[in-house]
Amino acid sequence: MRRMVAETRLHPADLILPAFVREGVSEPVPISAMPGVVQHTRDTLRKAAAEAVEAGVSGIMLFGVPEDAKKDALGTAGTDPDGILQAAIRDVRAEVGDDLVIMSDLCLDEYTDHGHCGVLDAEGRVDNDATLERYAEMAQVQADAGVHVVGPSGMMDGQVGVVRDALDTIGKEDVAILAYTAKYASAFYGPFREAVGSSLKGDRKTYQQDAANLRESMRELALDLEEGADMVMVKPAGPYLDVLAKVADAVDVPVAAYQISGEYAMIEAAAEKGWIERDKAILESLTGIRRAGAQMILTYWATEVAQRLGRQG
Repeated sequence: MRRMVAETRLHPADLILPAFVREGVSEPVPISAMPGVVQHTRDTLRKAAAEAVEAGVSGIMLFGVPEDAKKDALGTAGTDPDGILQAAIRDVRAEVGDDLVIMSDLCLDEYTDHGHCGVLDAEGRVDNDATLERYAEMAQVQADAGVHVVGPSGMMDGQVGVVRDALDTIGKEDVAILAYTAKYASAFYGPFREAVGSSLKGDRKTYQQDAANLRESMRELALDLEEGADMVMVKPAGPYLDVLAKVADAVDVPVAAYQISGEYAMIEAAAEKGWIERDKAILESLTGIRRAGAQMILTYWATEVAQRLGRQG
């Protein structure tokens, strides 16, 4: 009876799989803080994409991990047409075509030797406008590689408008923009830094949002929509369900939420200790995110949960 009258339902199509692909490896590399998650080779990424399609997952968000020797101050590996992320986009597109919405992380942090999401000025601060020029280039090479949706995640002022103009300039009007509208400077990103091989020393508080603030997110939301965002996202998901609900109530565009690495790691670690029931905790956490208003949920459990939901019918 509970199942029959449930007000909120999870469906495989609600889920998006974040996936990492690492340059120069012949076998997948496990991420120690995220049991079950790996840095893929190009071949294993193709397999993971096919499995996601088979399970009914609707999308995949790709993150590239270049070789350390290719990192530099400008993150030029991120705009190399043959860079690891662009290669991965082409690989997945060749494997699954349009059966999976292929999304790409549009940010410089994976590719810079300092680990920040943008270009630094002479005093070591992120230069917003110089960074936007790099984002425009990234958007164009990712679109040329065949991506369906770009996800500018660096939280630079004006990034959505610049990316939209860059895509339109090369005739890629159909490439959508998933705006990282409310991206907080969170303590829960720790495992992700290992996942992308981040070189960051310090934090990103000068351009990510303060965990104490909600009105700031609503201002960012208004700006992103005005600049042409097709979808908006709240990140992290679990600690910011109030923000997610507020955003979902305010807009008529699709709303996403990202259940991030720290959220994943906490459940896996507690389950490994026998302190919680893993499968029930996963579904409860995702149902809470869906109930708060997310139509799309990025989660590292996407394929596993989609398979489980499919078995339940």
